[in-house]
Amino acid sequence: MHAIAFADFGPPDVLRPVDLPVPAVDPAADPTAVRVAVRAAGVMPFDTGVRAGEFPRSLTPGLPEHPVVPGNEFAGVVDEAGPQSGFAVGDEVFGFTTLGAYAEYVLVPSANLARKPAAMPWTVAAALPGNGQGAHMALRELKVGPGDTVLIHAAAGGLGTLALQLARAWGATTVIGTASEANHAYLRELGAVPVRYGPGLADRVRAVAPDGVDAVLDGAGREALLASVELARDRDRIVTMIDDATARELGLREWTPSRDARRLVDLADLWSRGELRVHLRAVLPLAEAADAHRLVERGHGRGKVVLAVDAS
Repeated sequence: MHAIAFADFGPPDVLRPVDLPVPAVDPAADPTAVRVAVRAAGVMPFDTGVRAGEFPRSLTPGLPEHPVVPGNEFAGVVDEAGPQSGFAVGDEVFGFTTLGAYAEYVLVPSANLARKPAAMPWTVAAALPGNGQGAHMALRELKVGPGDTVLIHAAAGGLGTLALQLARAWGATTVIGTASEANHAYLRELGAVPVRYGPGLADRVRAVAPDGVDAVLDGAGREALLASVELARDRDRIVTMIDDATARELGLREWTPSRDARRLVDLADLWSRGELRVHLRAVLPLAEAADAHRLVERGHGRGKVVLAVDAS
């Protein structure tokens, strides 16, 4: 099968096309295993961090002898299924893994999969498992619900746009989103009150929410967190997705995300009811994964970057 992999850590140019054996379901090893012919794979900051060597080497122990295939969210068609998987050949699914999704086939346990709504495009389905679950987990951790005023940093990105929509769907009265000014009109379309990044951020948020905010989801980092501790009425309702070091420095809560396919079912239901929009910033062919990584690393982009895959 065709895949995109890297044998050395570095910039996006280390990503190279490779030919790898097609993985096979082994019922003796895992009777719930499912092989999916991938139609699309999402691109996340996690992927770019793995490629750049920003995570513990235990995540990529085979380098450089064994190239690593990035990618942790995908959508496709089941083409082999274990006897206890609950899926059948031909089922349309979307799901998650840790690595391996930038390929024509991926092998995962059935617990990592949900059925794709028939009307949902492959590219949209591939954009949901990572950022969608991240937003879902974080907002549940924050106990976001009716009447809340919620502040979301980096609100125009792949995670932020989904988080602000989930907050609204779960009853938040006001959702404030920080973003560059070029994305403010878009955030208003999604029901958020946009606020510009940069010096004076806390004052600009107070102008919208003079009594402070109930919950904060951070996807921007240190400066956003420093402002957030001034704004949140309860510091225990601040979580960050990207800057654990600053969170520890500030004495903020630590949490451990836990992915679960039931979250995918919730997200699919919201999408089917028209309560969740997924904006695709770019859809590139698998062979252009390096360009996809450059787009993600550039920051300040609107929505998700997705790779189109043609398993045959």
